[in-house]
Amino acid sequence: MKRWALFLAAVSALGADSHLVEGNPASPVRVVIFEDLQCPDCADFRAMLDRELLPRFGEKVAFEHHDFPLAKHAWARKAAIAARFLETISPVLAVEFRKTVMADQPKISVETFDTYWAGFAKSHGVDAAQASAALADSALAALVERDYQDGVARGIARTPTVLVDGEPFIETFPLSGIVKSIEREIALH
Repeated sequence: MKRWALFLAAVSALGADSHLVEGNPASPVRVVIFEDLQCPDCADFRAMLDRELLPRFGEKVAFEHHDFPLAKHAWARKAAIAARFLETISPVLAVEFRKTVMADQPKISVETFDTYWAGFAKSHGVDAAQASAALADSALAALVERDYQDGVARGIARTPTVLVDGEPFIETFPLSGIVKSIEREIALH
């Protein structure tokens, strides 16, 4: 296990108002990611995060996830609620769900999402009844909505929108640009 992955467990003690963080949650350098779990560009960014950014910056940077499910994506809000439910069980499992659901986007539809979610939960030892009930949990839905409204207040309209000290990287962007911005922020701290 990479050393930066160990930092992930620390986020579970932060509480419901906190956001899922990969990397170093104590870092003053924060990369804020507004994502939609049904968004293909978000899936591409997720791959960049896993392949390039976390291995390179995981010990020095907090990569903070915010939900921004777009209205045009029929199952994105349910997926965000499911991810929030998993955060209450295990931040590591919540990250695994986010990775898996993004990788499996082509296999999922609005008609199959509930079955997909039940299968993921079962295969990861999560109680099926709790997993099913979580999709209707108003407190979890409120957390997702709060993230969404925060994004709207910041002028965000597309996903992913990744903010490095307020500098936006929107939808598709080159690795070199975000690396340069993160390196600049690290140097300032």
